[in-house]
Amino acid sequence: MAIVNAITAKKASQRAVTSRRMTELADNLERRMFNSVDDFNQLNIETKFVALNARIEAGRAVGESGRAFDVVAQSIQDISRRTGEVAEKLDVEFRCLLKEMREITEDLAIHSRGERLSNLALMNIDLIDRNLYERSCDVRWWATDQSVVDTLMDASPQSLSHANIRLGQILDSYTVYFDIVITDLTGKVLANGRPCSFDSIGTNVATQNWFMSALQTAKGTQYVQSEVIQSPLCGNDNTIIFACAVRKGGQPHGDAIGVLAIVFRWDALAQVIVESTPLSSAEWPQTRVCILDAHGRLLADTAGGFGDLLQVPAWKEIQSSPRGFRMAMLTDEPVCIGHAKSPGYETYRTGWYSLILQKDSAV
Repeated sequence: MAIVNAITAKKASQRAVTSRRMTELADNLERRMFNSVDDFNQLNIETKFVALNARIEAGRAVGESGRAFDVVAQSIQDISRRTGEVAEKLDVEFRCLLKEMREITEDLAIHSRGERLSNLALMNIDLIDRNLYERSCDVRWWATDQSVVDTLMDASPQSLSHANIRLGQILDSYTVYFDIVITDLTGKVLANGRPCSFDSIGTNVATQNWFMSALQTAKGTQYVQSEVIQSPLCGNDNTIIFACAVRKGGQPHGDAIGVLAIVFRWDALAQVIVESTPLSSAEWPQTRVCILDAHGRLLADTAGGFGDLLQVPAWKEIQSSPRGFRMAMLTDEPVCIGHAKSPGYETYRTGWYSLILQKDSAV
């Protein structure tokens, strides 16, 4: 992932340089064209002086010489007039063409930046969907583990001790979790994989939504997922709890005998993803990257706004669009907002949103 991010960041930097270079070329062309028109006008002024001098000399001369001077003076005067008309026409045409060229360049720069930011936003939320899909698979699999089933069927000191060891072994391999806990039907925690880190054995989680919802599932292939919460099961760190009813005999349609809950390290995923978004070093000071739930609550944020509601312009329009970008005013400053809605992975979808807000001065 680090290599991919580095390549994407390099491409992003190259695009930003190209956009700036196009603007520089347009400015340079405008400057040179108007300088040329100014030079043209200066030459025309000098030509008028030559015509005036020729008319004066024609007035002084007599006979054929005077008439010859007058013809030359008239011709120079005509050339000067026509030159002035051409210069004026060129000036008007240059201004119109340059105005259109600048508008097209600005539109291309905005579109290029917006598309890139929305693509990066999609990449971020897709990474989260894919990772959390794996968690939904884990909880359903481990709920059928024989040591988990035996613990709830027997609850003897030996089975509880074995369950603690077994859960600890799982956690040694799956470091994305704070802990794994087993509860009985009353919500009492009977075992956990990290008893030295989290003293949850004996506590009761019967009032937790994830526990009640897990017991209401109809079969072992179903699971529930909490919101991002600060749970006492992991010292009130930010977590998502995935829970599944443990069923008699480990069978999908057996009676529920308890609940298995896996306590996921949310910040270790989401915060790392938003902070690793492949942006150039010049862009980062002007950019905010975040993940929002369906209500606009910040779940991960490079600005440290976890739990706050983000006041986003045109939030309803963003919610109705799978991916896109828009220019908007935020705190009296123009920003480009690249956004993407959770695309889902396999059977899983968070329904959340990824946003990248970049100030206009980042271009």
